Amino acid sequence: MRAVIPFKKGNAKSRLGTLLSEKEREELAMAMLNDVAKALLGSGCFRVIDLLTTSIIEVKGLNTVLTEKGLNEALNEYLEKMSSHSMDEPVLIIMADIPLVSVKNIREIAASSAGVVIVPGRMGGTNALFIRNPSNFHVDYYGASFLKHKEIAARSGFKIEVFDSFNLSTDIDEVADLTEILLHGKGYAARYLKKLGFIVVEAENGGRVGLKKV
Repeated sequence: MRAVIPFKKGNAKSRLGTLLSEKEREELAMAMLNDVAKALLGSGCFRVIDLLTTSIIEVKGLNTVLTEKGLNEALNEYLEKMSSHSMDEPVLIIMADIPLVSVKNIREIAASSAGVVIVPGRMGGTNALFIRNPSNFHVDYYGASFLKHKEIAARSGFKIEVFDSFNLSTDIDEVADLTEILLHGKGYAARYLKKLGFIVVEAENGGRVGLKKV
């Protein structure tokens, strides 16, 4: 069993640019990646954990695989190479921006008997895919990828499980998302935001909590 994390460091998380500098966004992206890597390594489920990336990055315990292709092209090429090299073993594709993921989450996904486990993100995205037989599957991210991955799995005759998890659905794209890291995170990303001076504050109008730099 193996896992793969697609990751792009350069100009990471551009939608956080109103709050964080480019350097801070890249450092936060690395912190979130390390949170994901820690959960994968801690689970003990994987023979290999690959980091599919556009630049040379070293993360302890991860094998760096360089690519110049976009997300879909890179992942589908990865799955095809596994099949062509007779490495048709179960694979978990997991995004690098879900810092709340836990060891327990990973072990529960890996223990599923389903042919494909789909972990939905917010607004129709896909934050993780566990595929028992990668040679009969391809990915199609962007847009309503959750629905597209359900359709792809169904066409291939796979039994499908939807893994509903707050931790795994909390991907970090917008400034408001950072509050979730401070509220619920205990890892690298939470420590990094606290190092920058961010705290959670209550909204003056009694609405939801927000973020403030002190």
